[in-house]
Amino acid sequence: MRILGIDPGYAIVGYGIVDCINNRFSVVAYGAVTTKAGMPFPLRLKDIYNDLITIIEKYKPDVLAIEKLYFNTNTTTAIDVAQARGVIVLAAANSGIEIKEYTPLQVKQAVTGYGRAEKHQVMEMVNNILGLSVIPKPDDTADALALTICHGHYAGNLYSKLYSEGLK
Repeated sequence: MRILGIDPGYAIVGYGIVDCINNRFSVVAYGAVTTKAGMPFPLRLKDIYNDLITIIEKYKPDVLAIEKLYFNTNTTTAIDVAQARGVIVLAAANSGIEIKEYTPLQVKQAVTGYGRAEKHQVMEMVNNILGLSVIPKPDDTADALALTICHGHYAGNLYSKLYSEGLK
């Protein structure tokens, strides 16, 4: 299964593409889609959409794992990020890709085994699980890779359960 992980934003959209077979992860690509500050917001959204479509067409993921949004302070930022997230989900939906959403707690739990792990702990585990020599930058990229691991673990557990139930 090829997983596209996305850490949504409008200035920086982190992405990671990972193949997950039998709970073994292999990094295909990762990076960030960026938009320029001062650019009209609708054009930023258009650039995000177009860049995501390009990534999807190039790497042909089976599923999009994206973070559920949670904001408790800056509502203006929350609304803008939510709009960018909508464009990202639209790109996946228009491409026929399954979409799975995970909370930050679920991601931390899946990657570190502890839902309240600190950011640096998550980053180190992403490196260890994926066999990377350095923590990917920007942080949004490492967060996107954490989402791929999260989905791989959740999907692996679901597939294992379905498989074992089918054998009964």
